[in-house]
Amino acid sequence: MNTSKLTTKSQATIPGQIRKLLGLHPGDSVAFEVNENKKVIIRKATPIDFEFAKALEDTLSEWSSKNDDEAYRGL
Repeated sequence: MNTSKLTTKSQATIPGQIRKLLGLHPGDSVAFEVNENKKVIIRKATPIDFEFAKALEDTLSEWSSKNDDEAYRGL
């Protein structure tokens, strides 16, 4: 099992064996997914991941107003 420790900035190094297996290089983006069992899946992010995130952001922007911020503050 590979392990890593969080720094004071909540950063963790991805072990070399995992980076090699995933084909990760400096500057690459990493995608994290959490399943229903709270298991984290780490993979190399793809351009489609960024397109999906942008589309989702644009879709949800109608709920991003001052009123919404005030209503949900402190939750």
